[in-house]
This record gives sequence, C-alpha cells and structure tokens, in this order.
Amino acid sequence: MASILVVCTGNVCRSPMAEGMLRAALGRRLGDGAPQVASAGTMGWEDSATMPEAIEAAAQRGVDIAGHVARRLTRAMLDAADLELCMAHDHRETIQGERPEVFGRTFTLKELVRLLEGLGEPASGTSLVDRVREAAAIRASGFEGNPHDEDVADPLGMGLESYRAVGWELDLWIERLVEGLVGPVPARSTGRAGEEE
Repeated sequence: MASILVVCTGNVCRSPMAEGMLRAALGRRLGDGAPQVASAGTMGWEDSATMPEAIEAAAQRGVDIAGHVARRLTRAMLDAADLELCMAHDHRETIQGERPEVFGRTFTLKELVRLLEGLGEPASGTSLVDRVREAAAIRASGFEGNPHDEDVADPLGMGLESYRAVGWELDLWIERLVEGLVGPVPARSTGRAGEEE
C-alpha cells in the first residue's frame, strides 16, 4: 500500500494537523484503499504531545489528532514513503540535502498541488506513485508554480486564531491535493425527475 509522510519542523503543529486532515480526506475518497499517512519533524520534538491549539483547530474541522505523539524524521521514514509532503520549502531543502535520492518524491504541499493541477486530471487507474512521478517530471521540465507561496505558516507560539487560520488553509489545499492525486469527486447519478439515487 502507498504511503505519504507529512513533514514540518517540530511535528507538534502543522504536520499533525495536515496528517489528520489528509488521512480523513483520502479515507472519504478511497475507503480501505487509501494510502497510509504519517508525519514527522525535521527537528521533531520526540515523544511530545501535539499543541493544544492544533488539537482544537483540527477538531473544529472534524479531525481528531489528540493522540498524536511527535517523531523526529529519520532516513528509514524517508526511504519507506512514496511521497514526502512538506509544510515549507526549508523542510524540502533539508530532505534534499540529507537524502537527494528521494527528492523526486519530495514536495511542499502547495508546490505539489500546483504541479498536479498543471497536469490535469489523472487517467483512470493512475496510482499515487505514478502521479507523484508525473509531478516530478513536470517540475524537472521547468514548471515553477508559485515559488513565492510555498509555505504553510508556522503557528507555534501564536494564539488559537492563528491555528484556526492554518487549519483552514490546510483543509483547502488538502482537498485540492486529493483531487489532483485521484481525480475530482465523481458526479452522483440521478434517478427519475432528477432525484439522487
């Protein structure tokens, strides 16, 4: 089964929120066939609890991350993942510096969304691994997306409103990501007189 690793700095704010939201969004679309989703931090606060504000902001978006425990990013995690999804460009650059061989599957969230949208809808039966490979190819060809807007802001040390803003932003970009990876939500068929079946 495919796997996605979400990466931020401490693994106590952005990446736990994104992990929970992405797992939920993929689960809604793919059910038991959804990729596994985990998270870690480049300077992960090993065994730390998630920030209470992140837990509340995620809960307000219908996602429970209260049980998350922070982990520090390791080489084994990078080697095992089919996609490294970074919250900011510095996380991507850290991974590129330490494990250049996985750069072809390492993107910021916003970068990958723009690459996938540049590719158009995935063909039927396209796997996550194939879709990531296509995105890497278009990036290598010179497609830049918007390099001035790649980061999800770090709310650490800010109030709950900042965490809510990050949750809102993550929710929007993750919905776009899932659509880019697996295609748009199928239209519902209609029965007699336009009633949904």
